Amino acid sequence: MAALKVRKGRRGFTLIELLVVIAIIEILIGLLLPAVQKVRAAAARMSCSNNLKQLQLGVANYAGTYNERLPLLTSATGYPAGGNYNGCILITLLPYIEQEALYKIALTSPGNTWDAAVPGSTTVRQQTGIKTYQCPSDPTLSSGYSAVQVNAWAGTSYSANFQVFGAVRAGGNADAPRYGIGNIPDGTSNTVGFGEQFSAHGASSASGGNLWAYPGIDWSWQWTPVIANTRTHGTAAYGVPQNNPTQATADKRLCQSGHSGQVLVSLMDGSVRGVNTSVTATTWQYALQGDDGQTLGSDW
Repeated sequence: MAALKVRKGRRGFTLIELLVVIAIIEILIGLLLPAVQKVRAAAARMSCSNNLKQLQLGVANYAGTYNERLPLLTSATGYPAGGNYNGCILITLLPYIEQEALYKIALTSPGNTWDAAVPGSTTVRQQTGIKTYQCPSDPTLSSGYSAVQVNAWAGTSYSANFQVFGAVRAGGNADAPRYGIGNIPDGTSNTVGFGEQFSAHGASSASGGNLWAYPGIDWSWQWTPVIANTRTHGTAAYGVPQNNPTQATADKRLCQSGHSGQVLVSLMDGSVRGVNTSVTATTWQYALQGDDGQTLGSDW
């Protein structure tokens, strides 16, 4: 009678082997996470750069439509040459960033464009779906709203340069440009058009922020999407960009960004570049002023 063969059972993992496998997996995850974070940061930066480019192209298209005139920082019913409605530059640019339908709705209420009713929705100021106005790395945006104005006003991560778009006090509450796009004294490639700025500054609704549909500085500088606002802040408005601050420490007068070490700005020639937050105050001021005749420093 043939002897029965005894099959040996499959040996399982020992505790030590299991711990080794777990340790290897943890190491691999640890190596992978920074790479994933870098990819996400690069994607967010690319999206932000594209938004700024679209804003600047909107300005160029506006100028092409209106004989090289630049859009006003603040339009006003008391200054018909600016459009005869109350609204900041981000209202004016709506038709040039594929939001003409919303622009037409805003103008049904020229005295308060921000509160014009959107059929089947809410008001103009509560429209959060304008991605061109939102940086993916802005930590103060909450589902499209400014973190200190949730459900009240939608926020924006981009602010217009007062020195370019609003340095002339015009009729009504209008703040108008000094020059057109074709005669910026320092040249379009040396002058900032828009810069990054958080949509919320400070912890409370009284702190301030950037509301894309806000009417303008005369209503409140705290909520107008504007940088280099020397009419309100004097030379303090030329302070250098902040290096990735918290919402609580973000200064409404200055640029700041969720991108590490840099803020993105658009130039009046349509290009977009990163500005190191280590830039000198002198170079930064020269880049904001479009008519000072100064050469930008080597740190630009």
